[in-house]
Amino acid sequence: MTDIATTCVHAGASADKTTGAVIAPIYQTSTYVQKDPGEPPLYDYARAGNPTRTSLEQALAALEGGKYAYTFASGLAAVQAVIQLLDPQSQILVCEDVYGGSGRLFTSIMGKYGLTFKFIDMRDPQQVRAAISPTTRMIWFETPTNPLLQLIDIKEIAAIAKDQQLITVVDNTFASPIFQLPLAHGADIVVHSTTKYIGGHSDLIGGAVITSDDQLAEKIKFFQFAGGAVNAPFEAFLLLRSIKTLWLRMKRHHDNAIQVAKALEQHDRVQEVIYPGLPSHRQHVLATKQMSGYSGIISIRLHGDLARVKSFFRKLQLFQLAESLGGVESLINHPETMTHASVPVDRRRKLKITSNLIRLSVGIENADDLIDDLLNAL
Repeated sequence: MTDIATTCVHAGASADKTTGAVIAPIYQTSTYVQKDPGEPPLYDYARAGNPTRTSLEQALAALEGGKYAYTFASGLAAVQAVIQLLDPQSQILVCEDVYGGSGRLFTSIMGKYGLTFKFIDMRDPQQVRAAISPTTRMIWFETPTNPLLQLIDIKEIAAIAKDQQLITVVDNTFASPIFQLPLAHGADIVVHSTTKYIGGHSDLIGGAVITSDDQLAEKIKFFQFAGGAVNAPFEAFLLLRSIKTLWLRMKRHHDNAIQVAKALEQHDRVQEVIYPGLPSHRQHVLATKQMSGYSGIISIRLHGDLARVKSFFRKLQLFQLAESLGGVESLINHPETMTHASVPVDRRRKLKITSNLIRLSVGIENADDLIDDLLNAL
């Protein structure tokens, strides 16, 4: 089996048949000439297919160990396509610590079409079993979750789902295919916001769905075509470029995050450091079992209130306060008022997404410089 570092460089890549170009060209076209009416060639209209996008989809399928990949204009467009697999009156079980944008899409938009979403703590498989009803059709979870970095046992939840003939969907955005392969653990579908680590340069928006199930793939492909939320050729080209360095970048994110997390764990103004790579993480053993690395996201709690947190943010020089994550530059985020502001207040309180919770996306800069920046601000 080819190593993942080699796959990053070569997946989806083949010499252009016209010129021999090593890098897939940007096919910036909306339509394609046909010989005869009613007999379209491989490509007929760019919403249905584009050679640059095909190369990207082949690369993503190879990275996740899947047979099929379909790319979208954003991560949430990919999420919506997966939810459209279900009929009205279907129930979806969702991990309670889910990205705020996904939760908002589920309840505020998809909920209007007869779908119900039940948010539960999936760290406990028994809660998952107990929540399954006659209308349940899908189990949806992130691991690690956003922003509390909780871990969910993919293999165990997938086994429960298969026993009940349910679809298992794993959002693998935080780990990336470099550190975690949900399909290999029994998941049916993997979802990514390619905006994050796969894109990795904070210069594009995108999403992807990967599966090895022929029937699910056929339906997702139809939703991609009929819904039309496809990514443009230029974004596909940028993502292909980024994938070539994905392994290198993820290793650096991981190595830096380990050092930053250890340094913060020793600081008396930090109440808690949440990072799966630390032995202090409550699910560190599970992390070592289903992940090969721990990525670059750290969540921390400071001693103090929101005023103290704001003061900390203002003193930072390298970490920039911004939405999103996974870029080469280090970012810092306040979930309560930013990425998870749309989460209902009662659920935020239950999850302890509080004013002193901070999420760090550790970049690929020099680790000592990043640590100095954080310690100086503290």
